[in-house]
Amino acid sequence: MTRHTQRPANDGESDEQQSGAEDGFDSLLPGLRRRDFMKAGAAVGGLSGLAGCTSLLSDEGDGTVSAAPSHSVPPGEVDEYYAFLGGGQSGDVRVVGLPSMRELIRIPVFQRDSGRGYGHDDESREMLEEAGGYTWGDTHHPRISQTDGDYDGRFAYVNDKANGRMARIDLTYFETDAIVDIPNQQGTHGSCAQLPDTDLIFGVGEFRTPIPNDGTGDLHDPDKYGAVLAAIDPESMNVEWEVLVDGNMDNGDGSKEGRYFFTTGYNSEGAVTEKGMTRSDRDNVKAFDIPRIEAAVEAGDYERINEVPVVDGRKDSPLNQGDDPVVRYIPTPKSPHGISVTPDNEYAIASGKLDPTASVIQIDKIDEVDDPADAIVGQPKLGLGPLHTAYDGRGHAYTSLFIDSQVVKWDIEEAVEADAGSESPVIEKIDVHYNPGHLIASESYTEDPAGDWLISLNKLSKDRFLPVGPQHPENDQLIYIGDDEAGMEHVKDSPAHAEPHDASICHRSKLDPAKTYDPDDLDLDYTDEGEETMERVDDDRVEIEMYSTRNKYGFQEMTVTEGDTIEMQVTNIETTSDMLHSVAIPDHDVHMRVAPQETRKVTFTADEPGVYWIYCAHFCSALHLEMRSRLIVEPEE
Repeated sequence: MTRHTQRPANDGESDEQQSGAEDGFDSLLPGLRRRDFMKAGAAVGGLSGLAGCTSLLSDEGDGTVSAAPSHSVPPGEVDEYYAFLGGGQSGDVRVVGLPSMRELIRIPVFQRDSGRGYGHDDESREMLEEAGGYTWGDTHHPRISQTDGDYDGRFAYVNDKANGRMARIDLTYFETDAIVDIPNQQGTHGSCAQLPDTDLIFGVGEFRTPIPNDGTGDLHDPDKYGAVLAAIDPESMNVEWEVLVDGNMDNGDGSKEGRYFFTTGYNSEGAVTEKGMTRSDRDNVKAFDIPRIEAAVEAGDYERINEVPVVDGRKDSPLNQGDDPVVRYIPTPKSPHGISVTPDNEYAIASGKLDPTASVIQIDKIDEVDDPADAIVGQPKLGLGPLHTAYDGRGHAYTSLFIDSQVVKWDIEEAVEADAGSESPVIEKIDVHYNPGHLIASESYTEDPAGDWLISLNKLSKDRFLPVGPQHPENDQLIYIGDDEAGMEHVKDSPAHAEPHDASICHRSKLDPAKTYDPDDLDLDYTDEGEETMERVDDDRVEIEMYSTRNKYGFQEMTVTEGDTIEMQVTNIETTSDMLHSVAIPDHDVHMRVAPQETRKVTFTADEPGVYWIYCAHFCSALHLEMRSRLIVEPEE
């Protein structure tokens, strides 16, 4: 018996994979063919699965047995964990309960959302406009703030891979409260903190461009391009400094004690085509020495570009000569992708992507060795297409294998002790469906992972769900990893809207979401019943402050003049949780959600005479349909 999930007849591969993957990897991995590696991997996984059969606990009724606790959450009960998943091109963050995998809510971040009223009231609309005014974003890597190396439940931060932005989500209200458009950065691929106390948020710039990218330089010479790492103050959301580096950057993670921040990097060649970007056999992990960078900023060793201090961290920079470089370039096999720091802060592990190995970098050796390559103390062979790694806190790493459509579990210390290229650290593999990108274990990014559940965020689903046309759902698969003897167990498929990326999983005890708003947390004044006002403050401007409650607004009708600018502020005076109201005026493109004890404001122009019904779009009571007000716009004289 093995721990591998049964594959369909085509071994879980699409027609495109069967026809193209082998050829593509033959050229990158000389002497190693895909099928040969698959057989070796299956043998290792099979042996570990047999070892685990003695401790299997329950019969599933189909001849198989399970050691996993139930992932079903009965009606009226709640999940143990929150999972925050990057929603990809939807520009939002999906909040999912674990282990049920029920989607609880979507938090809009980089795009408007009428259900939340996000981007429709003045405050959120202004925030989006000031952050570049883009109509969409690509959320990848949600990270929860930490204190003393553990989640503190205050904020989550998430990057915009498309437009070079970083956002902050207030976890008291589960809503985006700040966005920064990062100067000098195009494509923010990575969002991680300086730990253990979230002193900085790092945005990892991927695309190389001229800096400044304002047309003043040579636009056609890639040698003049660069990418930057941006350090952002988590409270003010201001960019404090940036570091210019060679090559493109990819993902990042911080050491647990705050000294280093690591990014993977590709295209050390500085090319602009796929062929050129994969010419070299080696790329680099970049280890940013944060105290030394901050000392350079303090000493004035930077160039101010677009109002931000930019430190030169390129290889030939004067700041990288001598014994105290601001950035160390650690050579790894070409195009490493994911990187993550182990819970004990011993190692930073970078996945090979175009190489079947992961590189285990010993953090305390980085500052000791003359040759940065000597800081790599392990390089186990894991499988084809290793991308990302998570941890269970018991000394095991779990790495997604994109090409093999598997998750591999391996022993970190065994990898350090074994010869480079050894498969002996591999404990077992489990098939996933299909092509996993990111994966995340419960509380893996903290110093003390829970080590029970893992989600594999797969890029393809194909035959796993009902057909819904040419664009299939993605597939988030829940895997139980809490029993080392029984092995990994796939317990649930969960369809996802395209295209999820990374995630963070936090125990519910570490979050304390509000059930209603605290008016003191809001900038706008509370308007209670009897305090409503409507005032013409200028020839063409009317300001309205009113309340909403079940079945009525503070004003039953409001009369203005054609061409007036209307500023309408509304307080939901309900004290009962979940009693939402909204202000919907469709002909004026107004849809403002107002939750209990919340005050929101919207400004619009009454540019056409007529009668416009204002109504509540959130069902609130038996007289919901009667909850109306009239906006009467009289013709201009």
